[in-house]
Parts: sequence; C-alpha cells; structure tokens
Amino acid sequence: MKTATIPSLRVEPELRRAAEELLNEGESLSNFVEQSLREGIDRRRLHTEFIQRGLLSRDNAKASGRYVDSDTVIGRLGAMLKPAKATKKR
Repeated sequence: MKTATIPSLRVEPELRRAAEELLNEGESLSNFVEQSLREGIDRRRLHTEFIQRGLLSRDNAKASGRYVDSDTVIGRLGAMLKPAKATKKR
C-alpha cells in the first residue's frame, strides 16, 4: 500500500514526450517514474558501497604495507579478459 508521495516534477515537454514514447504496454508514466527512482536509489547505494569497500581496502593496505603495483593488476586483468574475449568470438 502506497502511503507517501514524491513532489511534482516539472520537466521540459520534450522530456515528457520522450518518456511517454518509451513506455511499455500497460505502463503508466507514474510507473515509469517510480521504477526510475527505485533504480536510481539502488545505483547510488551500490556506488556508495563500492566507494566504502575501496576506502576500506586502501586503509587495510596502508595498515599492512602490502600493495600490488598497478601494472601487475592491469596485466592480471588483461590475462583474465583474453579468454573471455576468445569465448565471446565463438
């Protein structure tokens, strides 16, 4: 049961038309806006968690004195990517 509202949103007519053109069958503009808001909230939560993990990792590396050189990391990632690209080409 919905018990709260989001403030009205004033937009350019072109933006509203663009959104309406992309609505799925049976979907209302309100449904679209609500879903977009939910996705934006999820994206920001994930971003915040990502940053927190990175800062924690940095702090752990500083405390332990153990670091991995960026060239090493990029090399390892490249080695992981190569088989994935080969599999995708098939």
